[in-house]
Amino acid sequence: MQYTLKKSLGQHFLKDENICKQIVASLQQHSFERLVEVGPGAGALTKYLLPLKGFEFKAVELDDEKVVYLHKTFPAIEGKIIHADFLHIEAPFEDTFTVVGNFPYNISSQILFKILDWKDQVPVVIGMFQKEVAQRVAAKEGSKTYGIISILIQYYYDVEYLFDVPPESFTPPPKVMSGVIRLSRKISHFEVKSDKAFIQLVKMAFNQRRKMMRNAVKSLFLPDVLEDAFFNKRPEQVSIEEFAALTFKMGTNQ
Repeated sequence: MQYTLKKSLGQHFLKDENICKQIVASLQQHSFERLVEVGPGAGALTKYLLPLKGFEFKAVELDDEKVVYLHKTFPAIEGKIIHADFLHIEAPFEDTFTVVGNFPYNISSQILFKILDWKDQVPVVIGMFQKEVAQRVAAKEGSKTYGIISILIQYYYDVEYLFDVPPESFTPPPKVMSGVIRLSRKISHFEVKSDKAFIQLVKMAFNQRRKMMRNAVKSLFLPDVLEDAFFNKRPEQVSIEEFAALTFKMGTNQ
């Protein structure tokens, strides 16, 4: 059975068997009882996941044609497909679950923010991204790519860049290099006034990343607090720990 590629869904199908095996090997370094694959597409990874034993498996696929293809190609997937948009589903399991996938590139950042909503249920994520996005997620302060997604993901997860994936590993080849990263949920993280205050501060700071912190976030702090020399820094020079500590200095209405 043939299937068609849909550019609107950001589809680039993985065809390199060795890359599939590397992703599965990285996955097996952790124990898990439930696994969710995001965007199985034509089943390159699914083929290696279905024969594994000892856990419940679900795959989330939006494309009608791929759902039909997966059912016909992998009979063992019967009853395990969630035919829906990953960004709009409820958590696939009530208990904890690991997430894996060759994420559709046009929504890969949104997928990570969706996973953040489920952070208490998701201890590990292994995902393929455009290399630029993967590097942004893993970036440290002082880097030009350090920003909102770096901080919000790294506040809750340790990020490990695992390996590059060249364009020729896909059909059709994307115009960019890809990369696989692993997120491992932190046992503890820096204290904040509230998650809401932390997110608000980070987003406001980076919405004007070229400005000094004093100008970028001035609406969140009282004038005397803003006199501190710390606010001469630009947002990309501020560590996650420093952003967390700053939340306690925010105005009383934040």
